[in-house]
Amino acid sequence: MQTDFPDLDRHDRAILAELAADGRMSVADLARRIGLSKSPTQARVKRLEAEGIITGYRALVDPIRLGLDHVAFVEVRLSDTREKALAEFNAAVRRIAEVEQAHMIASNFDYLLKVRTRSMNEYRAVLAERISALPHVSSTSTFVAMEAVKEPGLLGALETVT
Repeated sequence: MQTDFPDLDRHDRAILAELAADGRMSVADLARRIGLSKSPTQARVKRLEAEGIITGYRALVDPIRLGLDHVAFVEVRLSDTREKALAEFNAAVRRIAEVEQAHMIASNFDYLLKVRTRSMNEYRAVLAERISALPHVSSTSTFVAMEAVKEPGLLGALETVT
């Protein structure tokens, strides 16, 4: 499957970096920071939105201040990896609020989940009652995070976009 990468010049990359750092800044401030006038900056932002490169704007919430400081990564192995089984698993895992991220992995397991809860006891309940009950789950392995060294964001990844 070939992917067409959009043509992003230095101004587009600067827009993405600035908005990733502060999505609430005004177009005038953004224009000043990237070295363009307001009209072309606004046109570029609208184009980046229309092309689906900018997919939305949201508030970043500190989960630790909300008491959600227990993070576990869960390797999930499925008993069936045919397309229908994968689709069933994908749909079901999206409905578990505690699953912050879910990735299909090319490894000796099938999915890696990032699960965020208030405590080990809460995590154990989520694992036993919700994750283990997902369609086609045959086994899981849990790794508890001790500290987040880097998360979230794409600022560094924007440097590699050409």
